[in-house]
Amino acid sequence: MSVEERDVAAVHAQLGRLPRSIHAVGHRCPCGNPDVVSTEPRLDNGVPFPTTFYLTCPRAASRIGTLESSGLMKEMSERLERDPELAAAYQRAHEAYLAARAEIAAATGLEVPEIEGISAGGMPDRVKCLHVLAGQSLAQGRGVNPLGDEVLDLLGPWWASGPCVEAPVG
Repeated sequence: MSVEERDVAAVHAQLGRLPRSIHAVGHRCPCGNPDVVSTEPRLDNGVPFPTTFYLTCPRAASRIGTLESSGLMKEMSERLERDPELAAAYQRAHEAYLAARAEIAAATGLEVPEIEGISAGGMPDRVKCLHVLAGQSLAQGRGVNPLGDEVLDLLGPWWASGPCVEAPVG
């Protein structure tokens, strides 16, 4: 699958570095720029890469960083221990993440046994990265990861002031 040059340039501007092994745009911000990219399970340099849904928007990432520093990850992890329904939904989110990676691996021929069964963000037992959970909710849609959906609800409209970077023309 090819990714348009314009999207690669936008992600480069968002990250401040060249993006690595983009498989596809996973989600677009309402401003039109990518805000999540789907990455290949093995980077071009051969390193296994479990983060299938990589959040690229610096505004969303900054707001999520603030949420992480507030203790939200600990609170969510504690809720997983107490709430069997939430834990079951989070397990299904883990499985959906692995299925998406397997689909990309099959499409690219990039099987990566080193990360087999490992999703990202602490799934399925704990919460260790809200960026990953939000990225999954954006890329796979609401209802897949309940904690990612909660993160998105807490973010508010990060795009409201306009694009985080100027999308290249062309």
